[in-house]
Amino acid sequence: MRVLVTGVAGFIGAATAHRLLDRGDEVIGIDNLNDYYDPTLKSARVQQLSTKGGFEFIKMDCADQTDMATLFQKGNFDSVIHLAAQAGVRYSLDHPFAYLEANLNGFLTVLEGCRHHAIKHLVYASSSSVYGSNEKLPFSVEDSVDHPISLYAATKKSNEQMAHVYAHLFGVPSTGLRFFTVYGPWGRPDMALFKFVQSVLNGEPISVFGEGQQTRDFTFIDDIVEGILRTLDQPATPNPNWDAASPDPGSSSDPWRVYNIGGGQPVPLLDFISCIETCLGQKARVNLLPMQPGDVRHTKADVQALHDAVGYTPTTPVEIGVPRFVEWYRAYYGV
Repeated sequence: MRVLVTGVAGFIGAATAHRLLDRGDEVIGIDNLNDYYDPTLKSARVQQLSTKGGFEFIKMDCADQTDMATLFQKGNFDSVIHLAAQAGVRYSLDHPFAYLEANLNGFLTVLEGCRHHAIKHLVYASSSSVYGSNEKLPFSVEDSVDHPISLYAATKKSNEQMAHVYAHLFGVPSTGLRFFTVYGPWGRPDMALFKFVQSVLNGEPISVFGEGQQTRDFTFIDDIVEGILRTLDQPATPNPNWDAASPDPGSSSDPWRVYNIGGGQPVPLLDFISCIETCLGQKARVNLLPMQPGDVRHTKADVQALHDAVGYTPTTPVEIGVPRFVEWYRAYYGV
């Protein structure tokens, strides 16, 4: 296939593009290379991809209507994997307009491109944050997501609703994947694993919010990418059993689906830190702090629906995934 990957210089985008290329697909990747975190890391990811045949990179902002319309007009894409977004719950507290521009306007240009150019399947990134103040565990796609507690979460829920409109009105097949705390080599510097490893190696204290009582459904990057590709290869179809009188929140009478994609085995944050300490051979100096606004205390993904649909089965526990990140970190930064 000829696949457009937005946010290709990002953590998940680059890993997904690698797998697509390895299996023989052609990838056109776009990214605006913004400075939300170190652009050098983003450029290094793109450079790695550029060594493979079948890859083309275009520096472009998804929110640019004119450029995106031209891209779709000339692209002749079969499918689209939309991973470009302004990420981060905490960043959204102080930079709200960045989320409206990137996550709403940027998604609308993609939907319009899919609408006008007969895209066979749009797979896009949603987030576990859409569950908001839900306390029922595990989080299921059958649960309500009507109470987000951050603007980031609200934009991701909006993406799911926007995709449904385009599935209903224009027949655009789309699948949203609600990611749960993705980690691994080439990961994002604003994520917990990266910050913890960096701080411990530098002899600096680490800040642990929620007094260390949080649990997270950490999901290794290879498992995430496997789920993305399996989903891409099975375009969303209408649920023939969907009942408007008792609607299933995860499917529709239109070609639209949403799924959780996570590790399925939540890990206490303090146990996660212990795993990092073991890998580094150093103890962490931990500052226990209260919960931050917009954060949730626990996450756990019910991935049964995605397993039933595409055979998704995560296989990488943190005892394997964390050492692989540490190995990459030491090699990349020469530590």
